[in-house]
Amino acid sequence: MESQPLAWRQRQPKLFYTAIGVGSALVLASVIALVFTVIVGFIKSSDAYVGALARAKSSPAVVAALGTPLQAGWLVTGNIHVSGPTGLAELAIPVSGPKGQATIYVEATKHLGEWQFDHLVVQLESTHERIDLAPPPPLPATPAR
Repeated sequence: MESQPLAWRQRQPKLFYTAIGVGSALVLASVIALVFTVIVGFIKSSDAYVGALARAKSSPAVVAALGTPLQAGWLVTGNIHVSGPTGLAELAIPVSGPKGQATIYVEATKHLGEWQFDHLVVQLESTHERIDLAPPPPLPATPAR
């Protein structure tokens, strides 16, 4: 009786298990990259991110310090929590222009469907100077006489 030839995985068990391990690692890395891309995409499409970046791009002080065009970096850090008409955003957005780099720090709250910037500061990387972009708080109403 003739013996049947061994399967490839039986002839090369080390290579087989190495291929399984590498393949599993690649699948895991792909899933992690996909999740990371979705999360960063969600943050970059949020009204808090878009509004903060627009305000920085339209600030004469930021444009004077960094130049134009002002471009956002790809690695945004922080978090956004939205629940219906309310929410909270805490972000650090890297930006750069021809004259240098900076980080936009954002603390914003969403009330009744509208984002309000509690703190919006651009910190220049070279000098650590901070440019405040948040509007000043409204003055209290004076009673009528």
